[in-house]
Amino acid sequence: MAFHGWSHEAISFYEDLELDNSKAFWLAHKPVYEQDVLAPMRALLDTLEPEFGTARLFRPYRDTRFSADKSPYKTTIAAEVENGGYIQFSAAGLGAGAGAYHLASDQLERYRQAVDDDRTGGELSAILATLVASGCAMIAHDTLKTAPRGYPKDHPRIELLRRKGVAVWLEFPPSDWLGKAKAPERIAAFFRSAKPLTGWVDACVGPSELPPR
Repeated sequence: MAFHGWSHEAISFYEDLELDNSKAFWLAHKPVYEQDVLAPMRALLDTLEPEFGTARLFRPYRDTRFSADKSPYKTTIAAEVENGGYIQFSAAGLGAGAGAYHLASDQLERYRQAVDDDRTGGELSAILATLVASGCAMIAHDTLKTAPRGYPKDHPRIELLRRKGVAVWLEFPPSDWLGKAKAPERIAAFFRSAKPLTGWVDACVGPSELPPR
């Protein structure tokens, strides 16, 4: 399926869902979700697949078991791309992320060691500086208020050491190009620009070796 863009109805769907996050609204507007939100996302992922691999599309239903917010539906549609990163569409527009947003405890220790090292830590600083200069924002699951145990507070890369993740995010606000076939080009360009970061994470941090919860 070719990607032709998201319509204004897709933005309106999420604007309205934010105001009325109920089963009644969802059922009444499910055809709009399937045609104007879900179908373009699947087409976008199909377009990206030859270069960036398969994607995992997240379900639209929230897990409310341990949350005080019992709203049943997510106000975003999102997917994780195998060799790219994360893509999200909502009333705020289109966003994409890459890197390691949330590091497991064993990954976090390896990350800090790599940041502490002048060679690998310097490489990461340079990679992130380039991405931030291009318009990306640095994001992480959490950030310590002070230096982690065993590291000096005046470390030259203390801001990176305090982070519990290392990722970047690029946001595209709603605009006319969302209704055209340009989204795959912009997401692909972002994923390519973030490859030095994802490569650094793969080489210096690697996957978690802890058993799944």
